[in-house]
Amino acid sequence: MIPSDCEGRVLIIEDETRVAAVLCQCLVDAGYLVTVASTGEQGLIELDHQQFDLCVLDMMLPGVGGLAVLNILRQNTATTKVIVLSARDSAEDRVLGLESGADDYVVKPFSIAEVLARIRILLRRHSFLKQETLRLADLQMDCTSREVIRGKLRIDLTPLEYAILEFLLRHQRSVVTRNMLIQNIWQGAQRMTPIDNVIDVHIARLRRKLNGAGEIQLLHTIRGVGFLLSERGGPSSSE
Repeated sequence: MIPSDCEGRVLIIEDETRVAAVLCQCLVDAGYLVTVASTGEQGLIELDHQQFDLCVLDMMLPGVGGLAVLNILRQNTATTKVIVLSARDSAEDRVLGLESGADDYVVKPFSIAEVLARIRILLRRHSFLKQETLRLADLQMDCTSREVIRGKLRIDLTPLEYAILEFLLRHQRSVVTRNMLIQNIWQGAQRMTPIDNVIDVHIARLRRKLNGAGEIQLLHTIRGVGFLLSERGGPSSSE
């Protein structure tokens, strides 16, 4: 059980034992619930098994590298904040890390106080954005507890399905294009057929969960345009 006074759940993926230990202790002292992984593979296992508010990610990891971990993380969730740690300080490396989905980039060697400050800023901003409830018809999303309810039924969503639904709710009754989803959920990945297929799979799963919990169809596909979350279907819509 997460303590009521917990500041957030943080995953540290760092192969340098001393760095990981110091970061972990400082974060624990600051009130965070911390998990440490020493390899990219271990980090991905942790990310698959539980939801984290923030990940501190070293780029130079043995085996599965930090960039690969970041790419996989962003394919599955847009909500976990990521601070990259790297000894590479060129502009090209910074741009690559940020464009791959990192929220911040810190160059080694670094100040622990600076990293803690950056974590607080990211999670404070994230927490502020989460403190609201989004509604459409009998569908309700509590952005604090991450609970989704339709009518009296709770709908269990994966992190990626949750991110897609939150984006659709924030743009309810307006058509959301594939490019909008790519830029905001898949962090700007180039549009290719495989990405389109992935989007279609996740939309189909989300539609089944949403529409199966109520009488009114809420999630519609607008042929050749995108997707619409509305009590009414748009022009040329299909279920």
